[in-house]
Order: sequence, then structure tokens, then C-alpha cells
Amino acid sequence: MKNVVAGVDIGGTNTVFGLVDKSGKVLAESHLKTTDFPEVTNFVKALGSGIRNMMKGQKDVELMGVGIGAPDANFHRGTIEHAPNLAWKGIVPLADLVKKEVKVPVVVTNDANAAAMGEMVFGGAKNMKDFIILTLGTGLGSGIVVDGKMVYGHTGFAGEVGHITVVPGGRECGCGRKGCLEQYASATGLVKTVSMMISEMREESILRDIPPSKLTSKQIAEACAKGDPIAVKAMEYTAEKLGFGIVNSIVYTSPEAIFLFGGLAQAGEMLFKPVRDYLKKNNYVLFKNTVKILPSGIPESNGAVLGAAALILNELS
Repeated sequence: MKNVVAGVDIGGTNTVFGLVDKSGKVLAESHLKTTDFPEVTNFVKALGSGIRNMMKGQKDVELMGVGIGAPDANFHRGTIEHAPNLAWKGIVPLADLVKKEVKVPVVVTNDANAAAMGEMVFGGAKNMKDFIILTLGTGLGSGIVVDGKMVYGHTGFAGEVGHITVVPGGRECGCGRKGCLEQYASATGLVKTVSMMISEMREESILRDIPPSKLTSKQIAEACAKGDPIAVKAMEYTAEKLGFGIVNSIVYTSPEAIFLFGGLAQAGEMLFKPVRDYLKKNNYVLFKNTVKILPSGIPESNGAVLGAAALILNELS
């Protein structure tokens, strides 16, 4: 009998889940449309059914537990709390609900913490005890590991690097404040920066031909690779703000590495090089040349499932 766990990534639109063994092999994967379930109890039933159906498709396997990465999730309480991008309002006791459905241990944390756990168990941080992962997608999520342990803090919500203020009184953030890092160093932030620069700069740019509502970070990265002046300047500005957030994070935990994961990180050296340059110039003297800026060691295609699976594997070990 082979022991497996289920890794579940709950997003505002879609939920992806899969069966994973201890080596990190994804044996099966499926998905649900989160928005099809305005009631969380119906979602939990559908998730339980989906996991059982995947189990039936495997030979001689036993489900040992379920790990869940979700927006605004509290590891201490096993809850999702006031998530603005989900239909389930208030405080949702997700771990308890899923445990009743699947009859195995269930652990819940936010998606960026799950990504950090995945990096530590299956990815580039296997031999590291101190690192930070930044997930650069629509927003900016983060997971911080110190002495081999995830940092959750008193409330269970520690490590929100995306909400460091980098521009006092700057762009409005979904959290209700202004000038948060995720408004500048995320896929969404990069698009906002380009939109601003298009109106301020006179240089020719292929980005001017794309309607603002259709503009994506991928298109900007492609334009940057071709030397487009607005795309290049926007990427440098984004890297500067990201570097600012990273420099401020380093002084708290002295990590061995910062891992960049997610859509914006796919820009590769166009983002990584200026971030590294910023660190060389601005890092506090005691931390100079001590921190590596690295791409995630986990493929983005199944990173979310592996991260959630690593979360429960860590608890069961």
C-alpha cells in the first residue's frame, strides 16, 4: 500500500487539487471552478468527491492527509478569514469542514506559505533553513522560513511582504492602504507602471498599440526582450521597487536565498539582473553578498499542488 496526500490550491476562480507521493510525484490532478460554489459546504462536498474519484483511479494507495493553500488562510485556526476574492464571507472553518468530509488530517495555510513549504520539501530550498519566497502574480504573496520553520506569527498572518509600504501615499491597494509593494512589484503592478509611462514618455513603443485592458505582463516582458524603451524602463522600475522590498525583508531574517515564483518571475534575467544589481548597491553592509536571488525550483504548472502537499507531509513527518 502506497501512502499519498492530497494537495489543494484554492483560487478565486479555480481550485486545483492532486494526489502526491512522498517523492513529490503528482499521481493525478483535477480541478473545480471555485465560483460554481457560493456555499462553502457544497464546495467541500465536491472537493471530497473529487479526491475520492482520484483515489479510485490509483492502485493500492492510502490517503494520509490533505494540505490546502488558500487566500487569507490562517494556519493556526484552519480557517479562511474575510477573503475578498472568495464568495465565502466571514471566517470559514475550512480545515474542520474538509476533515469531516475526507476523514484524514487537514492543514490549511495561505497559498504563498504553501509555495514556501513546497520549495523547502521538493524545490530549490531542500537544504536551506532560512529563505523567503515571493509569489509574483496578480498580487505579491510571500512565505518566510526561519530555522527550518514557517513564520506564522501571533495572528497566523505573518510575512505579508506584499504589504510593505514602498511609496508612501502611492497607488491604492486592495487592502485599503496606499503604496504597498504588490501594487508595484507584481504582474498587475507592472501593467500599471507601463500604462503610466505610456502617457508620460514620448518614445515609440509597440505597447502603445495594445488596448490598456488587454495589456499583460507577458506582453511587456516580450517587448522588454526586444529592447522596447517603455518596457525596459518599466521593468527596471519594477525591479527597483521589488529590490527595495527585498532589502527591507533581509534585515529581519537574514535569509540564504530569496526565491521568485509566479507569472512575473517568468521574465527571467530581465527582472532578476536588475534586482540583484539593486541588492549589490543597497543591501545593508552585514548582508552584502550573503543572499542569493533565485528562480523557484518547482515547475509553475504543478507548483501550487506540490506546495499544498508539502504542507501536510511536513505536518505528518
